[in-house]
Amino acid sequence: MMKRAARLADLPPYPFARWAAEVARAQGRGLDVIRLDIGNPDLPPPPPVIEALCASAREAEHHGYAGYRGLPALRQAMSDYYMRRFGVMVDPESEVVPLIGSKEGIVNLALAWLDPGDVVLVPDPGYAPYAMGALLAGAEVFTFPLLGANDFLPDLNDIPSEVASRAKLMWLNYPNNPTGGVADLAFLEAAVAFAHRYSLLLGYDAPYCDVTYAGYRAPSVLEVAGAKEVAVEFNSLSKTYNMAGWRIGMAVGNAPAVTALAQVKSNVDSGMFHPLQDAAIHALDTDPAWIAARNDRYRERLALLVAGLARAGLVASMPRAALYLWVPTPAEVPAEALAERWLREAGVAVAPGSFFGAAGQGYVRISITAPTLRIEEAVERLVALGG
Repeated sequence: MMKRAARLADLPPYPFARWAAEVARAQGRGLDVIRLDIGNPDLPPPPPVIEALCASAREAEHHGYAGYRGLPALRQAMSDYYMRRFGVMVDPESEVVPLIGSKEGIVNLALAWLDPGDVVLVPDPGYAPYAMGALLAGAEVFTFPLLGANDFLPDLNDIPSEVASRAKLMWLNYPNNPTGGVADLAFLEAAVAFAHRYSLLLGYDAPYCDVTYAGYRAPSVLEVAGAKEVAVEFNSLSKTYNMAGWRIGMAVGNAPAVTALAQVKSNVDSGMFHPLQDAAIHALDTDPAWIAARNDRYRERLALLVAGLARAGLVASMPRAALYLWVPTPAEVPAEALAERWLREAGVAVAPGSFFGAAGQGYVRISITAPTLRIEEAVERLVALGG
């Protein structure tokens, strides 16, 4: 009898794929579902980005393979972005690799860096691919909690030294998905020092660094002295420029890690479509005023949701960054049970916090990536339901 690979036995289905099937079933029953469960921007990218894509696609020579490491001009644009945005120099030849979305890069880094039995330190709650990539590589996952009492920052000193000594990779993600927590340079300095102390690679995931509010500026871990010796940062055009479906990201920083990741990728994919890379070059040079105006719209949606949830008897705080509200559930109500009730009785889809780990059990994550009128309607439905 044919059998699938044993590594899949411990790999659970991707939670959002399972939830999407639940939503599809609800829609199949004729329910008008308002999707606030995923961070999928509803607004388009800047017009010059779309124009650049179309113009490049009209060039006959742009439809073949574009190279494993990406166009030199794209790697230079990514390097220029880091210098302009963070004051950080990354070498476009050895410290930058374009990705087909940062998600694939996160999983492929696990394949590039980990052997069976290695330990990976993963935040809980956290983005599922941190753990899923480790499991695919045969590594062991050790989770550390992100608690509201500590502003959703981990206490790295609580990680047992015997575990940290075996660890080969640690993931951090700020601004944070799903909690909306943020990290300052002092914390990042401590994280870099921790990575140096235990000779592990720090994977820093920063796709929300330009989705910020009320004057908050998110730092890069690479701003910390000595960070490039131990850290590789992942970034994405998905959230900054409303390009989630375009699948364009980057890994920058530690040269050995970037080289190892590129080696895996060269055996897995054949690079990005040339016109997508040309469009990405334009996106990375977007006027900051465009980003600020888009963030203002997001901030208005967040305020609308916070006020509406209060009317429904739920408490939520305005985040300083990212696309989500991390909302405590009523006492003793499991996250998935609340999300299922909202979907079934109100036609409002949110993400159960348990999708992000055991520490997310007492929360639901609500996204603001739906048109404002639909968010207003979702609020009214939840108020009518009584939370």
